Amino acid sequence: MSTSLIPHPLFRLGFRPLFLFGSLSAALMIGWWTLYWTSLGAGHGFNWSPVGGAVWWHAHEMVFGFTTAIIGGFLLTAVRNWTGVPTITGLPLAVLVLFWLAGRLVIAFGSGLNSAVILLVDQLYLVALMLAVGHPIIKAKMWRNLMFVPLLLMMAVLNGLSHGVHLAGDLAYYSLSAIHSGLLLVCLIIAIIGGRVLPFFTANGLKIKKVDNLPWLDLISILSLLCLVGLSLFGLQGFDPFFVGGLAMVSGLTNLLRFVRWQFWLTGKVSLLWSLHLFYSMLPLGLIALGLERFGLVEGFSPVLHILTVGAVGGMILSMITRVSLGHTGRPLLPSNAMVSAFLILMLGLLFRSLLPLVLPEQALSAVLYSGMCWTLAFVIFFVKQGPFLWTARPDDKAS
Repeated sequence: MSTSLIPHPLFRLGFRPLFLFGSLSAALMIGWWTLYWTSLGAGHGFNWSPVGGAVWWHAHEMVFGFTTAIIGGFLLTAVRNWTGVPTITGLPLAVLVLFWLAGRLVIAFGSGLNSAVILLVDQLYLVALMLAVGHPIIKAKMWRNLMFVPLLLMMAVLNGLSHGVHLAGDLAYYSLSAIHSGLLLVCLIIAIIGGRVLPFFTANGLKIKKVDNLPWLDLISILSLLCLVGLSLFGLQGFDPFFVGGLAMVSGLTNLLRFVRWQFWLTGKVSLLWSLHLFYSMLPLGLIALGLERFGLVEGFSPVLHILTVGAVGGMILSMITRVSLGHTGRPLLPSNAMVSAFLILMLGLLFRSLLPLVLPEQALSAVLYSGMCWTLAFVIFFVKQGPFLWTARPDDKAS
């Protein structure tokens, strides 16, 4: 193939730009949020008014901004491998990334714009991603993987509902509920993908027999989590706490049983395995903590929520994008010592954010500060150490 027909390395496969800009946004957004929040604690706040206010911006952008970029990069790469059908590259991929970036900018700085315009711009990326993922799956008739299209559609619907923050009364209340529902939908996607890749990665990395998942266990764990997604859209506080707590416990315990069957105790010497297992474990533990919080046995919804956001979502993303950005750019699956440190730093940030407020409630502001610093540093390390792999050509000169 003529080199003139091969796009710039950054736009040769979906994971490259979306992991690069997604990780950068993770560092910038939380770095800024940490400065903003601690400035309020010091008695003076920044003169900054994003769409929906700072709290809405933080919650929305971490779920529908940063996280969806990584999901898009992963799916565009995985779908090509699953189907054998090329996914978008070059100019179409660059346009997709511009759609994502436009959504981030209009929400951060477009508070004076019409709310319908803001919503339209913010929806462009998810709608385009749904089409880009769905086309190769349908073309290859791999119906098993078509589930990701309705999942992306659900994400787009929840994103649209989250923009109800512009409206009054109950609709504004449901805006935050839609974000919580979006978070649990991301957890559902992690549970589905984790069930596929963790047993496979573990078997290949350790040269052992792959553990087959139990269909009945997968069904209960996935359906119970899907029910939580639906309930959270209407506000978990509006339902009987013992019903919600029981559902969260069922989902947490069944997902924990799935996780234990994947033999995490064998992975201690392989950093790209123990990190995936460690952070995946935060999904069932976070769901169990949510159940305990609903039962009134744990105080504080926010610390419990951040077991899922920082641990399950942030940690799984950091570990997975490290693996993909090594393997799919033709490099050995051996992360640098800096990246291993990043995994540990992010885990420390989780402990600050979720445990410190529970043990010392008066240190809640410090918990945000320390956790934000850890998160920001972890993703800055990724950007610095792995970023060059994403924007440069593979060492073996392959087009991807």
